[in-house]
Amino acid sequence: MPFNFPIFLTWLRIAVIPLLVWMYYIPDTVISLADKNLLATILFVAAAATDWLDGYLARKWGQSSNFGAFLDPVADKLIVAAALLVLLNFDRVQIWVAIIIIGREITISALREWMALMGASASVAVHFLGKIKTTMQLIAISFLLYDGPLFGINCGQVGKWLIMVAAILTLWSMFYYLQKAKQVIIEKG
Repeated sequence: MPFNFPIFLTWLRIAVIPLLVWMYYIPDTVISLADKNLLATILFVAAAATDWLDGYLARKWGQSSNFGAFLDPVADKLIVAAALLVLLNFDRVQIWVAIIIIGREITISALREWMALMGASASVAVHFLGKIKTTMQLIAISFLLYDGPLFGINCGQVGKWLIMVAAILTLWSMFYYLQKAKQVIIEKG
């Protein structure tokens, strides 16, 4: 298992998850909910930024690896799922949205594993649509975590609209990957 700075950033993204969740267990008498929301948003946005940065640095420095390619999407899925569970706890996201997003991630991860066993992992390689979906999820969750006014914008309301768009993109990308896999299955008989 290689270790380099891009992989360190990916591990750092995973390490943020318990901090993000734990923050909401601090009594409101110690830290107000508004401050918890701000701190959670800062942690989440910083973690989301490392999603782009670790891949960029791995390519630029020639430090791409199979392990990094495996760990990066796992980190993305874990932090999104954890944040969605926190948001569910505060009734900031509807359960069907969380089920769509988390269910898609499990389904496509399993599909990729199956396609790899069939020797067809390229057929379900990361597509631009998946990147847009992830970006929309990260933006929407950031707004939902903050859940307060910012520069005259009601972040909670904007986040609710954006997470709906993210859910639609999530379904669209899932059907895209399932269609690609179906073609491979038909071709291989």
